[in-house]
Order: sequence, then C-alpha cells, then structure tokens
Amino acid sequence: MRILIWHVHGSWTTAFVQGPHTYLVPVTPDRGPDGLGRARTWDWPASVIEVPPERLRDEEIDVVVLQRPHELALVDRWLGRRPPLVWLEHNAPDGDVPDTRHPAADVPGVTLVHVTHFNRLMWDSGTTPAAVIEHGIIDPGPRWTGELDRAAVVVNEPIRRGRTTGTDLLPEFARAAPLDVFGMRTEGLAEHIGVPADRCRTLDLPQGELHTELARRRVYVHPVRWTSLGLSLLEAMHLGMPVVALATTEVTEAVPPGAGVVSHRIDVLTDAVRDFLADPAHARAVGEAARAAALARYGLSRFLDDWERLLKEVTR
Repeated sequence: MRILIWHVHGSWTTAFVQGPHTYLVPVTPDRGPDGLGRARTWDWPASVIEVPPERLRDEEIDVVVLQRPHELALVDRWLGRRPPLVWLEHNAPDGDVPDTRHPAADVPGVTLVHVTHFNRLMWDSGTTPAAVIEHGIIDPGPRWTGELDRAAVVVNEPIRRGRTTGTDLLPEFARAAPLDVFGMRTEGLAEHIGVPADRCRTLDLPQGELHTELARRRVYVHPVRWTSLGLSLLEAMHLGMPVVALATTEVTEAVPPGAGVVSHRIDVLTDAVRDFLADPAHARAVGEAARAAALARYGLSRFLDDWERLLKEVTR
C-alpha cells in the first residue's frame, strides 16, 4: 500500500515504517510541524518518501493515517479527496475525563486506533469504530549493566509539564537515589525542584546514545501520573532494566509482577529504588524478567502484524 502519514511521533513512526509498504511523508521548505519530512535522528528505510504538499493530489494513496485534528482539513486541501482514513490517537484524554469526547467521534469514514486499552476505555468516540493496536518496539537488545548506582528517568519538558509527568515527585525519588533525567528541555530541573545538582543531573542525548546510557543506570523510574504509555518505559524494559513506576493509566498492564515495582504509594516505590541500588543481582534478575515481558507483549512483529490486518480491513 501507499500510506500518507505525517511525521509527528518519531519513535512510534520508526516502528510503523518497518512494515512492507510505501510511506509518504509531507515535507515543506521550512520543515515545520506539518512538513517535517523524514526523521533525522531515527533510522528510517528507503520506503519512506518525502512528498511536498503540492504534489499530493497526483499521488496514488491507499490510506491516510491521521494523528492530529487539523490533519483532516489538510487532507481535504492537499488531496482534494478522502481515501480511507485511520485516526491514530497516541494520547490519553486530557480534559473532562471520563467524558472527554474524541475529535474523531462520529466523523464518517474514520477508523479510530488507540495505542492502549486504557485510552480506548477513557475516550468517548461516539459511533466511530475504535480498535487498539498496542505499541511495538524495535528491540535495542539486552544492554543493562547497572554499573552506575543511579536511577534513570526519561521525560521531555518536565518543568513545563509539572504534575502530569510527576515532576513534583522527583525530590522524593532523589532522596532514595541520585537521578539522571534524560530528555529535552530539562535544564535547571534540580534548582526547580529544590534538590542538589548532584542528586538530579540532566542529559539531552541523541537517540543513538540514549539506550546505552540508560542501561548503565541501575534502575529506571517512571514517575508519570498521566500519559498514554511512555515508550521510554517499554524501551527500558527491552534494555533489561528493572523498573519502578506509578500504577497509573496502562502501566499495570505493561509491567507484570516480577518485572518491576508498580504502586500508587510513593514510599513503596522509593523503597524499591533503594533495594535495587543496594542489590545489583536482584536488579539484574528483575530486569531480565522485564525484558522477557516486553518482548512478549510489545515486540515489533506483533505490532506490524496487527497493523497489517487493520490496514487491509479499512482498505478492503
């Protein structure tokens, strides 16, 4: 098939474009949000082709994957027609939960796809048919060494996002273990949360270096209160890291017993962090269980097979 999809979510799209199709990605001269083109920090295959908006009317397109509300208007303007439409929703609802109505609700000709069962449960999609295709991860391999007795956190813009990403919880975790917080716009985080700089270091690394550096830390901490399901959590599990996470949204499904510690109680979570730091052998064993669980549920082949079935169904 020839699939039109905007470059919106780099990690997710990197897995999606591993399939057997041709992927048309809009590109504009300024490479703005509606025309980023091919990824520059992820390895995308040659089957991902950049197409300027003015050429899209002449392209054969079998299906369009929408990810943002305004993209439907771009389809009408740039294509002048509506091929079969799949609306991929990456996020949990953010608003009057649980009454938040999805933008695709009752839109004719759209199939809505959620990335977690929690999201499908919480969004009101009206009469629009909805499905779930869980994440797929390109396996980075079992890289955990745990040589650094520090805890890793991955979050973008923790100062701006605040309670959503559990930024206010980081001082508690920093008392249990020194933190290395990876992500964009993390500068000034230690001062913002009022902890010494050596207890909360920040790093913004290229994608190619991130996994290796994460795996050098003893434990992965996921303090996020409200998100869909952080890919960084699944990637940490693939790396063989033991994980400590808030029992919110989809986390209780993603981290089975034995693969980490999941709780609503901060004292339980901080005690777990201390235990992993104090016992590297225990951390290794739990990390191996986390990797096995992630491979079984979030493997790339299952993800691509699920998408193949859905794309054939919507274009039949």
